[in-house]
Amino acid sequence: MNTALTYVIKFVANMDAAVQFHVARLGLKLRFQSPEWSEFETGPTTLALHKASAEHPAGSCELGLGVADIDRFFAVQTEQGTQILSPPTDLHGRRIMKLRDADGAELSVSGTT
Repeated sequence: MNTALTYVIKFVANMDAAVQFHVARLGLKLRFQSPEWSEFETGPTTLALHKASAEHPAGSCELGLGVADIDRFFAVQTEQGTQILSPPTDLHGRRIMKLRDADGAELSVSGTT
């Protein structure tokens, strides 16, 4: 099973300030900006900024992985006893599931096909 890192999601307190920093100071090319979610062109892995919340405080990050067959990946993870936070669900035009890694970090996994 081939798994790829597709997104790094950074949670931010102030979207405008965070976008400005990433563009002006880091030289990243902005793909698009919205009040809740913004993305940068960074090659095969997208850097996304997401508005912080109590569950995801500013400065924390989440990895987004991509797999060809999300349903098969879900079945394998379930068989292996991985802590599943949400099964594959249609969201934002993709099927996305969430799980916890060995350290308790939340990961998003989406189908790439």
